[in-house]
Amino acid sequence: MSFLLLENLVKEFAGRGGEGIVRAVDNATISIEEGEFITLLGPSGCGKTTTLRLIAGFEFPTSGKIVLDGETINQQPPNQRDMAMVFQSYAIFPHLNVFENIAYGLKIRRLSGESIKQKVRRVLELTELTGLENRAPNALSGGQQQRVALARALVMEPKVLLMDEPLSNLDAKLREVMRTEIRRIQQTLGITSVYVTHDQVEAMTLSDRIVVMNRGRIEQIGPPTEIYRHPRTTFVADFIGRANFVPAVVQSLNGNSVTIKALGQVLTLPKPDRTLQAGQAVKMVIRPEAVQVVEQGGQYAGVVRWASYLGSVVEYDIEVAGHSLSISNADPRHTVIHPPGHEVRLRLLEDCAYILPD
Repeated sequence: MSFLLLENLVKEFAGRGGEGIVRAVDNATISIEEGEFITLLGPSGCGKTTTLRLIAGFEFPTSGKIVLDGETINQQPPNQRDMAMVFQSYAIFPHLNVFENIAYGLKIRRLSGESIKQKVRRVLELTELTGLENRAPNALSGGQQQRVALARALVMEPKVLLMDEPLSNLDAKLREVMRTEIRRIQQTLGITSVYVTHDQVEAMTLSDRIVVMNRGRIEQIGPPTEIYRHPRTTFVADFIGRANFVPAVVQSLNGNSVTIKALGQVLTLPKPDRTLQAGQAVKMVIRPEAVQVVEQGGQYAGVVRWASYLGSVVEYDIEVAGHSLSISNADPRHTVIHPPGHEVRLRLLEDCAYILPD
């Protein structure tokens, strides 16, 4: 049985000016296991934050169920849900020091002074804030403020930790450090976590499973490797990472493989878990790193239209049979960077390509 279950969840709001209905969450079903780290991922307006607010109790569902540890909690207020939330803005009290900020919720629960000290001391060590107990919030760095917000949530020992884009106010390098820290702390405690972000790298780095949302609906749920390698829709393929979408036609089906014609060549690819038939128009989806510029051989001839050296990779736009392909080559030597107008040969890694309906 799921530890946290969202079943056929719907949330509707009145439209702008009171006209019509906007369905922000549209029949969402997510089953979350105890100790799992789930990320709700999607563009602005896709319903991910509304879903998190429904779980937290800041919004109530129009229909559907929210079940926590066997108990339906649809109508419970936030303070009765045994959850803690880390907000995008941190929401740290400026007039309280680090210790007082972290201890605030425990004091509301009227725990003894000694119990509060023990719990705060433990979470200070976990979040690597020991020694900053008396520091004022305005004397902390962005990363330290984020840790205080996280520590204040964790000290309550909630059943579920909710996080709404907590790293969006940090610079790129600090975000990378804090991603690692959040995952370390979550795995150390084994706490069930639901995280909201529009950043695909965050989602891929942190998650046991990713829930990709679009216009209130769930497009796909799965581990990061599955979401990236086997997207089930064009939206998922395009939103997670980068992808080339190449028109193709199915030639034949052979057991676990499918033969297609794309870019003027016949290719044999792994067969997707969907019904196909000979003559069907489809899209071949190929990631930029799965197309290689080679010195000799290769299935395709192409012409470089644009090249960019980024240190770890060289990125190209190369025209092949009238179609532009984005290509990312990670050869650390980069002995040759082909300039625009240069003719090149390309090798496509067929076992990394996949097919979606046209």
